[in-house]
Amino acid sequence: MGFKEEIYKRRTFGIISHPDAGKTTLTEKLLLFGGAIQEAGAVKSHKIKKGAASDFMEIERQRGISVSTSVLAFNYKEKKINILDTPGHKDFAEDTFRTLTAVDSVIVVIDVAKGVEEQTEKLVEVCRMREIPIIVFINKLDREGKDAFDLLDELEKKLKFKVCPLSFPIGMGYDFQGIYNIWENNLMLFKEENKQKISKTTNISDLDDSRLTEFIGEIASEKLKEEVNIVREVYPNYNQSEYLNCKQQPVFFGSALNNFGVKELLDCFISIAPSPLPKESNERLIKPEETSFSGFIFKIHANMDPKHRDRLAFIKIVSGIFKRNKPYNHVRINKNFKFSSPNAFFAEKKAIIDQSYPGDIVGVHDSGNFKIGDSFSEGEKINFKGIPNFSPEHFRFINNKDPMKSKQLAKGIDQLMDEGVAQLFILEMNGRKVIGTVGALQFEVIQYRLEHEYGAKCSYENINIFKACWIENQQKSNIEYNEFKKLKNKFLAKDKDQNIVYLADSSFSLEMTKQKFPSLEFHYKSEF
Repeated sequence: MGFKEEIYKRRTFGIISHPDAGKTTLTEKLLLFGGAIQEAGAVKSHKIKKGAASDFMEIERQRGISVSTSVLAFNYKEKKINILDTPGHKDFAEDTFRTLTAVDSVIVVIDVAKGVEEQTEKLVEVCRMREIPIIVFINKLDREGKDAFDLLDELEKKLKFKVCPLSFPIGMGYDFQGIYNIWENNLMLFKEENKQKISKTTNISDLDDSRLTEFIGEIASEKLKEEVNIVREVYPNYNQSEYLNCKQQPVFFGSALNNFGVKELLDCFISIAPSPLPKESNERLIKPEETSFSGFIFKIHANMDPKHRDRLAFIKIVSGIFKRNKPYNHVRINKNFKFSSPNAFFAEKKAIIDQSYPGDIVGVHDSGNFKIGDSFSEGEKINFKGIPNFSPEHFRFINNKDPMKSKQLAKGIDQLMDEGVAQLFILEMNGRKVIGTVGALQFEVIQYRLEHEYGAKCSYENINIFKACWIENQQKSNIEYNEFKKLKNKFLAKDKDQNIVYLADSSFSLEMTKQKFPSLEFHYKSEF
């Protein structure tokens, strides 16, 4: 297969939603239909011992939530599918936002009972800003929920979507009988037995087929005909260019837990979703068909394999062919690196690969040289745009509970900070360490991972900090800068890269400091 054919067969997408909408369950079922796994694991069921393949961290299994993006790949109908299952919880949103820089399209999962929720609105806003094509999957139809037309209205009002239903449900909850697939013009009837395996469905291609009443009853049959007519009259026909430009959003209905409507979603997805797209860099637009390799790191994860204490950097390939053992230039530090064992992923399972193509995600071992946002090329100076950094919202002192494990604690903090889950500040006055996170739940995850991955125990102590501000001395006025450092000494700290950070204790004191030292610029992020 040629280079261009390899690019065309790839589909790299993210699955996003509010927590508990069934995102990870949908990921599992996509893998099941793709033949990548034989049996799906229920994320929250205690009856089924098998856990979700994409939730491989112990804390994820315990809480039943995703706290980190996982990468999964499989082949389906001659297409190579790369799924990025993202955390839904708002405390881990920065991981999701970074992941959205590495996808070419997304599937938004909506809970039929709860409809559009706050976190979904924020994530969709990021997708719209980046013009990422979106497909909607309305999940949990086997439970009681909102009326299908009400949900479509909600998508239009709250998310400003121009929806195009490509399937429509027959009933809901106890009355749920199946789905009419508008995309393929056929009917699938719901059979609830054997939830964990794929169940066969009955196909009817025409709504005027006399067997329809026989299967679903006269009342449901008349209602379905009426609703499908309304859909065809009220909503626009599917338009490929509008979907690709984020101006139209196809909608599917189903129940991921019961494997229902998932195959139809997947079949439509592989035929309409974009193959790898060009990506903007500071220098120029990079197209996937270019023969010269380029890529960027959007995620770093320590201890994916607890036995080996490895640290992996996830590289999204933007152009050219990534080859094992070939030297590539690390643009930020202008140094060449060779990767002897690059990995392809199936959750925590890894396989060494010899080459990868645009759209693929490759894991490379990192001994501390890489940062999120780093670019690689075959020599050209390329810096990819849009990898976000975040201003911490919550701050706490971190204390060592076991003095015998000081080295392990220091190493653990160091590596977890590189993952981008939090930021470390060391106070100039007394050397105490302060952790800053975007979400409060991150503190719990850090504490858990320090103990279970590094054997170090920590405790937290509250500290009153309003904002962390990185200082830029615009006019290079040393007198004013030195006076600022002297006056604010007890509020100054250094970050991991030894930059001076002002930890303001209130919005009032920050405003007063800005007025007192006009030559200094106060930034909420370290990248300015």
